[in-house]
Amino acid sequence: MTRPRRENPMGLDSFFKPQGIAVIGSAGEGKIANVLLHRFIEKGVENIYAVNPKGQGVGRAAGYTSVQAIGRRVDLAVIASPAGSVVPVLEDCGSAGVPGAIIISSGFSEAGNPRGEAEVKAAARREGIRFIGPNCAGLVNTHANLAATLEVCPEPGHIALVSQSGAMGGLFMSMAAAQGAGISKFVSYGNGADVNAGDFLAYLRDDPETEVIALYLESIRNGREFMAVLKTVTAVKPVVVIKSGRTSTGQRAALSHTGAMAGSDRIFAAALDQCGALRAETLEELLDITKGFAARRKMGGNSLGIVTNSGGPAVMAADRADELGLLVSGADEDLRTALASFLPPHAGIQNPVDLTVEGSGGDYEKALKALLHSYDAVIALYVGTPYLKSLPVAEGIIAAAAKTEKPVFSVFDVGRDLGESLDKLGAADIPVYASGERAVTALNAMRRYASLREKGRRKPVEVPAETPEPRGEAGTVPEPEAMRFLNGQGIPSPPFLTACSGEEAAERAKELGFPVVMKVVSPEIIHKSDAGGVVLNVRNAEEAARAFNRLREVARGKTFHGVIIYPMLSFDREIILGISRDPDFGPVAAFGMGGIYTEVFKDVVFRPAPVDVPEALEMIRSIRSFPILAGTRGKAAAGIEGLGELLSKFSLLPFLYPEIIEADINPVAISPKGIYALDARIVTVKEKRSKD
Repeated sequence: MTRPRRENPMGLDSFFKPQGIAVIGSAGEGKIANVLLHRFIEKGVENIYAVNPKGQGVGRAAGYTSVQAIGRRVDLAVIASPAGSVVPVLEDCGSAGVPGAIIISSGFSEAGNPRGEAEVKAAARREGIRFIGPNCAGLVNTHANLAATLEVCPEPGHIALVSQSGAMGGLFMSMAAAQGAGISKFVSYGNGADVNAGDFLAYLRDDPETEVIALYLESIRNGREFMAVLKTVTAVKPVVVIKSGRTSTGQRAALSHTGAMAGSDRIFAAALDQCGALRAETLEELLDITKGFAARRKMGGNSLGIVTNSGGPAVMAADRADELGLLVSGADEDLRTALASFLPPHAGIQNPVDLTVEGSGGDYEKALKALLHSYDAVIALYVGTPYLKSLPVAEGIIAAAAKTEKPVFSVFDVGRDLGESLDKLGAADIPVYASGERAVTALNAMRRYASLREKGRRKPVEVPAETPEPRGEAGTVPEPEAMRFLNGQGIPSPPFLTACSGEEAAERAKELGFPVVMKVVSPEIIHKSDAGGVVLNVRNAEEAARAFNRLREVARGKTFHGVIIYPMLSFDREIILGISRDPDFGPVAAFGMGGIYTEVFKDVVFRPAPVDVPEALEMIRSIRSFPILAGTRGKAAAGIEGLGELLSKFSLLPFLYPEIIEADINPVAISPKGIYALDARIVTVKEKRSKD
């Protein structure tokens, strides 16, 4: 008989703040459970119990043959027993009232055993147990001396790390420990069969010990749910994400221009941007950026001051700042006067400020204080020599940073007391970087977060509650029908007519007025220009009849629905609007330069749909070719506001019509007379809608 599911009264606190811990698994020397128990003992954790078939204890952890036999409060079970034993262990934990479990055991879906994982999930649900894993590396809460993991455990700090991979999480923590960066919490959630990344993000949002969240992902389930959680978190504190598989060639088969270019990683990056999250490309960059945020200072603008005792490293840092859009502007007259009052004549009093090799700790302090009056952030570069002490310089930097909330970053490379200097800088919450370029990258991330956070405060686009009836049969919609549909949605096209014979083509072309354009209508011909399915500048009835016969020949052996005829238009710029469905994030909108070169230049940007007009305008302005739209060499601007409204309206279509799985308008022509859709492709499936 199935018992009703019990509620978990503790939520995720049972993982991070347990009052009693049972470690289940073989307690023999070298076994995972044995190692975990020793870690708890070393950290001074109270109320820990060893559970194994022999009832063997480890150190001061008493041994029991079951969790029920403990007879005391247990909030967390750490399971390191074989895969086949996990379900009975969970049932034992349920009988003992344990609310949370970490399943370190492997041998489930990652090993081709999804059925075993489903059984674990069902058992945990029956028993009212939330669990992490299986196949995970556990968790850490440094502020509670809790280390339920085999990985390296850094000193307490303000960076939280959520990692799908235990190995990558361990590597990050090893790097953090080597650089003196503190961790507040770490969790590896492995297969994520129950508690997942979104759950931990929501928990850490309200964690007072966490200033910034680092997130390592390999895959995303339920992308829209993930985005919803992520938006609420980034409104409170920064989230920096690194994801593997950025260059994977595994993309779904696509029938349209948009689908062919909408790789999952591009959509993932766009989703992060839309949610106000930051992205790191490497683990080193992930640590660099999170170190900056953990210092608990705010980047209020984009100006940067640099103080150095060596010119070369400062130039490299300034170059990197310029590339990223940080402003290393020259010192104004007041600043130069202030610097000249205490620096020798041979020192550089521009920005970067070069103290030369003679620069003392006092010089660093005075120069940094002077720059902090003029710039939004400063970097102190110190490249010493092995026989000199670096501590006086470190103390000068600390003194300058003591009375400001602006970011003060440092670069320390050499010095016979370097270790002591690094310790003092770390204690003062002044991050130390391996190079000026890496410090600049971290500062730029802090600047970007401030602007992304503002974007995240926008109200979501409202989708009408009632959607129109489904549109016809599944498949590729013929161009004439697609154009009529778009016209009905407020997306304009030039006037057009259709014809199914040469005589009819001549008559219809005459009605429209020569010259005209004629195009083949066939669901099997996707790229009409490539197939010879477009005839331009048809000037009379005889040419129209010949063009029809030519297009019918192009479609030989394929489904042929005649031709569509448009008047010739004069235009000099073409764009593409697109819709596709990402398997993780659902409907996606695309914008870029269009026409026959769309897939050559791939100057297209993507966002999870729908997008409002401000977001649409950001998409438009972000393409490399935007200056062409903005107007160059005497050409008028392309009506950017109108394009933004058109893109926003187009992005709503998959919500109004869920049967639309892909669509693109390519090209959308920009002419002196307006903006017109010149070609459209819509692919649909038969969508069953609820009548509730």
